[in-house]
Amino acid sequence: MASFIVFVVFLIFVSTVKAHGYITGIVSGGQWYGGYEPNYKYYSSPPAVAGWTTEQINGPLFPYQYQSPEIICSTNSTSGKFSIPVVAGSTLQLQWTVWPDSHHGPVVSYIAPCSGSDCTTVSSADLNFVKIAEEGYISGTVPGYWAADKLRDNNNTAVLTIPSYLKPGPYVLRHEILALHAAYSINGTQNYPYCINLIVSGSGTQSPTNGLKGTALYTIDGTGIIFDIYKNFTSYPIPGPPLWTGSGSSSSTSTTSKTTTTTATSSKTTTITA
Repeated sequence: MASFIVFVVFLIFVSTVKAHGYITGIVSGGQWYGGYEPNYKYYSSPPAVAGWTTEQINGPLFPYQYQSPEIICSTNSTSGKFSIPVVAGSTLQLQWTVWPDSHHGPVVSYIAPCSGSDCTTVSSADLNFVKIAEEGYISGTVPGYWAADKLRDNNNTAVLTIPSYLKPGPYVLRHEILALHAAYSINGTQNYPYCINLIVSGSGTQSPTNGLKGTALYTIDGTGIIFDIYKNFTSYPIPGPPLWTGSGSSSSTSTTSKTTTTTATSSKTTTITA
């Protein structure tokens, strides 16, 4: 009996520790939409949600997996069977599981267009992503106050503006937190990507081009991937490609020091106070 109790406690501990890396809900236009929950894999008829299937409860992804399909939309991920409607220029609220105090780091968002009427049957390997928003180190002394801390303090919710110039159509949003608490050594950064199907409406005219495959977004020793947040610093180079400005290509590479959320615009990057 005692061994059984220990086993149950161990399972609870594991699920608590490893369940901090996925989105449970999305708010668009005042409407709440559920994300994909890891326990849905046990359902004979899981609900149709926009969040891609994920085994994220198994833990984060690491730099040695950057050229693996896992990094695109998480482990063994397949497209969601629903798409969330959103108007270009409006905001999405992305509600994460409880984020740990120790997991400081940047928050980044990418988008990839899909062919056809929606993204429900697309493979992650066929997607080409452009970055539409990023936020890194904000302020403070070591280890600093970061975008992930801001998300945690906002009831574990990220607020993302969909670019107003984005052309209507079906897209996959790839939203991600990078935790840097162990990034002082190679393979120390922890990635928590999550993908969501969207149907964008509005009057935008720009379609993303020259996007990157999800397996080409980062390298194991790339900018901002190896970074010691416990040593003095005044800025942080956010990993990944530069922001997409809506002109068909991306803007110049940016870094953050004491900034708020950075979102691409059609001609320049803009600092927005959330």
